[in-house]
Amino acid sequence: MRTIWKPFQSLYFAALMMLIGSGLLSTYLALRLAAEHVDSLWVGALMAANYFGLALGGKIGHRLIGRVGHIRAYATCAGIVGAAVLGHGLTSWLPAWVGLRMIVGLGMMCQYMVIESWLNEQADAKHRGAVFSGYMIASYLGLVLGQLILVLHPQLGPELLMLVAMCFALCLVPVAMTRRIHPAPLRPAPMEPKLFIKRVPQSLSTVLGAGLIVGSFYGLAPLYAANQGLSTEQIGLFMGSCIFAGLVVQWPLGWLSDRYDRAVLIRSVASGLALASAPLAILPSVPLALLFGIGFVISLLQFCLYPLAVAFSNDHVESERRVSLTAMLLVTYGVGACIGPLAAGVLMKLFGAQMLYAFFLFFALVLVWRIRPKAVTGLHQVQDAPLGHVAMPAAGSPLSAALDPRVDEQTVQEVMQAPVAAEDTEAEQAGEGQGARPQAGGDSLR
Repeated sequence: MRTIWKPFQSLYFAALMMLIGSGLLSTYLALRLAAEHVDSLWVGALMAANYFGLALGGKIGHRLIGRVGHIRAYATCAGIVGAAVLGHGLTSWLPAWVGLRMIVGLGMMCQYMVIESWLNEQADAKHRGAVFSGYMIASYLGLVLGQLILVLHPQLGPELLMLVAMCFALCLVPVAMTRRIHPAPLRPAPMEPKLFIKRVPQSLSTVLGAGLIVGSFYGLAPLYAANQGLSTEQIGLFMGSCIFAGLVVQWPLGWLSDRYDRAVLIRSVASGLALASAPLAILPSVPLALLFGIGFVISLLQFCLYPLAVAFSNDHVESERRVSLTAMLLVTYGVGACIGPLAAGVLMKLFGAQMLYAFFLFFALVLVWRIRPKAVTGLHQVQDAPLGHVAMPAAGSPLSAALDPRVDEQTVQEVMQAPVAAEDTEAEQAGEGQGARPQAGGDSLR
């Protein structure tokens, strides 16, 4: 495994630094607003803006990379993200923070796309699963380390914003110094929402529920912990242990997913999540040891939903449509992650901090009701199902399909390979033919 990961160390380091900064920023902003007794609605709005920016970056990133290349696009976005992070320290006007948070999300998505393009370009086809797992470890480890920084530096001063900006500056180094040739630009995968809603409705429901729950967790769990009376150091440990649970569960989850019916597993995980969330949803105050224990179990379960849904959906979609499926799943997850923090933030404002876990409980029960293993007809099940389960990284871009070993490499090239020069020529000819000014070259967004 070390031999496989060694050529990708610089890219893993870039992802690690990005996620340290991102994880620290999310928790810092939530705790800063909690210390100033700001409504939880604003905390939810900040996280929703971040996920909206990530979704928007998925569209803009392809065009930017196609125009200026991977290194320039990455450097541009890292600079913008660093400036936006420091902008939080220049003003305390919350609408400005929402805008800055959206910019951070947009820029980070472009950075994800560059890193994942490079990983795909360098990864041997038979080692893509191992390369993917290394990327996942770097992502989760970065998020955990971002929380643990609060243990070492609990003061919520501008120093933490400087540290976040420093992380985004350092993530520039390995990409800017590479001597490798730019990977070929990839265009956005076409989505077929009607087909997938009909073909894999239960998977899409699970992904939407995962987005609602996990998006709310990242944005509002620090606020919940603060309302429980935890210090900044304890909140950092609480968030770190919860995110670490998402990492350690991936391998046992893969073992189970490859041996048991995935619809049954999704329903079982949702049932367990509902049961585990009930104490924190009901009790206004929870002892510290119990909070850490239950929080760890809840996180074990909530981080299972998305990878299980991805594996389940891939079992029922042909190889040539799996790139489009990945795009559809990411968009669905993003919609849930935008809505979840806002809805949970309103509930917390009206009824108290424990409503965060009541929110988890409700949507876990919705999934228990929605996921019906007996309704799976197997009509469209692929011949080699169940496909091998793949541990999913904590964050990803629409290009993550190119790293997924369940997706045939040739299919990725056929669906996502962008003939940039040809498209530019066609655009110029069309502009000249119409007597209009031609648009600058870029990827076609369709």
